Amino acid sequence: RRGTHAHGHEHHRLLCGLLLVSWKLSSRSQAVSKLIPIATKTTTTMVRTLILAALVGAAAAFSSFTPCNLPTHTSTRSSKSSNLSMKIYDWKRRTADESAIHTEEFTFDNLRSAPGSRKRKNRKGRGIAAGQGATCGFGMRGQKSRSGRPTRPGFEGGQQPLYRRLPKFTGRPTGPGHSKTLYNLIKLDELNGAAEGSTITFDSLLETGATTKAKESIHKVVVGREAFAAKGITVQAHAFTKSAREAIEGAGGKCELLSPTTGAVLEPVVA
Repeated sequence: RRGTHAHGHEHHRLLCGLLLVSWKLSSRSQAVSKLIPIATKTTTTMVRTLILAALVGAAAAFSSFTPCNLPTHTSTRSSKSSNLSMKIYDWKRRTADESAIHTEEFTFDNLRSAPGSRKRKNRKGRGIAAGQGATCGFGMRGQKSRSGRPTRPGFEGGQQPLYRRLPKFTGRPTGPGHSKTLYNLIKLDELNGAAEGSTITFDSLLETGATTKAKESIHKVVVGREAFAAKGITVQAHAFTKSAREAIEGAGGKCELLSPTTGAVLEPVVA
């Protein structure tokens, strides 16, 4: 751009000089015309006309070297009016033929990655020409440039780490070996309306309206607030508490365990 401005100033000075020369010649010709006869005035006028035509031609020739015709400006204009279109990542695989990408059917033998989606790994420590030589991008000094892990997992530079900022739920440990089975609870006082010798399940209680529908699919019989009054009934559930089993068997009843997956009655385990 600096060269372009300098060329423009030179062009301006050249035009000013040509105009000054033409003005001086015209003034001198006027002074001479006062001293010579009329026959010579015609010759003077023709000479003046030829000089002016030559000056105008020279100015037009030099005006062709304006900044708009310089190579830098021609490249700029051609780039603005260029119809060149290039997709992103197209330069990374110029041989990729994607003309039929919307018409062909994809199979295992014609599947290919998008251009530029797979980048070769960065080889570190192989000289400064590779971009990651010498210090391999870790710098020359500091804790993070040393061998081994610079800090322990969870360290946040001294501020309160995330595992200490989060609230803790006491009594509810997590992780392997700390799973809890969720049951739908059936209370003993819900069985008081059962007839003697009948078999009670959760479905039968739901049909009679003794209980409501449950969220869990497995059921556990527990002791209720009221006394257990049913006699000689068979209760089928997936689990029993110790006190509920004793109450049912003490009243002449029977407890049968059900499979949590199939719902079939399990055989009692012989001690």
